[in-house]
Amino acid sequence: MSPTPSAPADEDRPDAPGLERLVLLDVRSPGEYAAGHVRGAINLPLERFMQDIAQVAPDKDAPIVLYCVSGARSGMACDAMRQLGYRQAINGGSAANVALQLQRPIERG
Repeated sequence: MSPTPSAPADEDRPDAPGLERLVLLDVRSPGEYAAGHVRGAINLPLERFMQDIAQVAPDKDAPIVLYCVSGARSGMACDAMRQLGYRQAINGGSAANVALQLQRPIERG
């Protein structure tokens, strides 16, 4: 994974068509999530990711957008999901980027 994220391909963009069943995963810590997360996101910290992903996102065909602060942790989680057979795991990068792309507000708490 590159330390400087490049522009995602159209199929990797969080606003790509067909995202009605979108699952939005915030892989930051609970404290980071509470400080501000994209509306509708589920907090699944990276350190619990492998243990809990099947319960949180059982549909391996659903579009799933992951995000963190910079895209590094969400990139690792996205790679893990693809290895587990998830077909539409997308690294959205930062919370701000995902909020902008999906036109959703940032919520606190």
